[in-house]
Amino acid sequence: MMAGVGSYSYVAILGFVLLGCLWLEVALRTRVFRRWKRLLLSISPAMVLFVVWDVYAIAQGHWWFDPDLILGIHLPGDLPLDEVLFFLAIPLASILTIEAVRSVKSHWIVGDEPPDGAPTP
Repeated sequence: MMAGVGSYSYVAILGFVLLGCLWLEVALRTRVFRRWKRLLLSISPAMVLFVVWDVYAIAQGHWWFDPDLILGIHLPGDLPLDEVLFFLAIPLASILTIEAVRSVKSHWIVGDEPPDGAPTP
């Protein structure tokens, strides 16, 4: 049986979020993907925490997903693939956005800048 268009709703929203910010990597040279270890270290802790939290909430009946609005692919713990993609896409969009702002607002100091004279990663 073919899934309805609605089953792509969650993933489509994530796709639009990414379309709205992936161009920043190229246009503003944010270098987020070039520093992939840093990106991984930034996203992984929250992703692990929220995956565990979601699996617990689903198991307890506190949290659920409308089956008509998701792909229908479930991972262990009955966690929809769509939700895992959410935990990747939204932090990535946030990081791309803040790095884009930093690239045009060089006076923004957030504490991870190289010391004076050190090469930029």
